[in-house]
Amino acid sequence: MSISMGVTYGDGKGPSLVANGKQLSTAADRLGYLTPTDPGIGVAAIRGLYEENGYVWLKGFLPRSEVIEFRGWVFSHLAATGLIASGTDPRDGIASAITPDSKAVDRYLMALVRSVAYEGFCAQPRMARFMDEFLAGISYLHKRKIMRHVRPGTTTATPAHYDLVYLRGGTSRVVTAWIPIGDIPVEMGGLTYLEGSHAIGARMERDFAEQNSDLSPEERVSAYNRNMTEGGWVSKDLPDMAERFDTRWLVADYEAGDVMLHSPFMIHASTTNQDERQRLRLSTDIRYQNVEDEIDVRWNNHWSLGDML
Repeated sequence: MSISMGVTYGDGKGPSLVANGKQLSTAADRLGYLTPTDPGIGVAAIRGLYEENGYVWLKGFLPRSEVIEFRGWVFSHLAATGLIASGTDPRDGIASAITPDSKAVDRYLMALVRSVAYEGFCAQPRMARFMDEFLAGISYLHKRKIMRHVRPGTTTATPAHYDLVYLRGGTSRVVTAWIPIGDIPVEMGGLTYLEGSHAIGARMERDFAEQNSDLSPEERVSAYNRNMTEGGWVSKDLPDMAERFDTRWLVADYEAGDVMLHSPFMIHASTTNQDERQRLRLSTDIRYQNVEDEIDVRWNNHWSLGDML
């Protein structure tokens, strides 16, 4: 499968990547590309890459046509809110010129993540079989699953964080699967990963445990306790993080059918959606673990806005 490298940096041919008002450096030692992995190399080799790099980008793991059809299903429902440009194919996900009522969109999203169709998309047989083997046992898919959409031309971007901050009530061996629902080239602002940061995140988590030993169990597992930054984030300043840790942000041109797996310690973020075609970015992030490991009970409920996770 060919890998698209649609954005060229440093020569004015591609957009600058921006996150939370900060422009990412395009220097070779501050920005690079994620390395794709052919799922055909086998689970043992994939697990080795995951442990070495903190992530694995499985190219074409899911049927592309089915992912695109599901994208169309999602946006055909959200079209009732005015999110989609009138007269366009929901599979394209072209944003309307007028910003819809956010509460109406939120209500539809909360319904969609509880639907049989969405559950089936997340629990596809190939994913289930793969995760059983990847986790060396029976895999458990957390009930709390998140589906996100991002309009082009907004400043929306997820600050840098690592996932265990929000899952401290269970095992540290949880695995996140981030699935682009449709193509997400670099300019649409998909996930970006801080290279080598699974070691940094693990160190931060050890420091956190030592500094918070006097907190109650409820406070210790909360991403919003008095010793955490706002929202449990590591930072909103992505360029500063690359400088501080002397490493690179890694980006990718994701395609429908790709699946990203990343460590709960891997620091990641997103950039703003600057798509010239006005396409909405759509993705889902779900979590797996071995069913025999301790499960964070807070994730036994459906995702809802304001659930403080």
